[in-house]
Amino acid sequence: MKFFKYGIILERLKEEDIELVRQWRNSDPVRLNMNYREIITPEQQQKWFGSVDNLQNNFLLIHYQGEKIGLLNDKNIDWENRTSESGIFLGRTDYYSTLVPYLVSIAGIETTFYLLNWNKQYAHILRSNVNAIKFNLVLGYRLSNGQEGVDHQQYEITRESFERRGGKIRKAVKLIAGNDARARVLFEPADYEAGVAQKIEVLLKESPYKLEREETPEGVWYREAGVN
Repeated sequence: MKFFKYGIILERLKEEDIELVRQWRNSDPVRLNMNYREIITPEQQQKWFGSVDNLQNNFLLIHYQGEKIGLLNDKNIDWENRTSESGIFLGRTDYYSTLVPYLVSIAGIETTFYLLNWNKQYAHILRSNVNAIKFNLVLGYRLSNGQEGVDHQQYEITRESFERRGGKIRKAVKLIAGNDARARVLFEPADYEAGVAQKIEVLLKESPYKLEREETPEGVWYREAGVN
């Protein structure tokens, strides 16, 4: 499964890429901003992948300009209430002080709320990670009730708070993306075997986007009208 928007490709994580993700996750710039900071072994990574490769989790490899640069996750998915917990990290530190993290986040958030009609998304951030907190506040996240004294704090975002607080950065992202601002989704045969494609197709039918469906040799495409 792949989501395309703003020049970003979000691809459902495959086993062949988990070693790359482990290397990123063990690097100091990533590891030291996580709640779990121990070095992860290949065996632990394999066990972790086995525990999240299911319908309750959607870990997405981030592609940008032909390179794999990080991981965006959507875990603890509640399909009925349309809520989940999101997180992101970039393994490529050269993108930290650029607009790329915003491209990824806006692409992910718009996919969540507009393509999939999600109700709410949560995120957990260490209280000491000031940069991540500022970043998420700009997007429209707010601290959840009762989290002031918690070390690993919960934040939450809705479509309404995203539209209210994330307007400026959304405009900047759209200008950068140019003609690549429309959404596309590709479901591969493995996504139907896993059942995740069927789950998401139900949501796509209710999307405010006008989507065109096409079956091709590589899989089933859903494209926002006007996208080649």
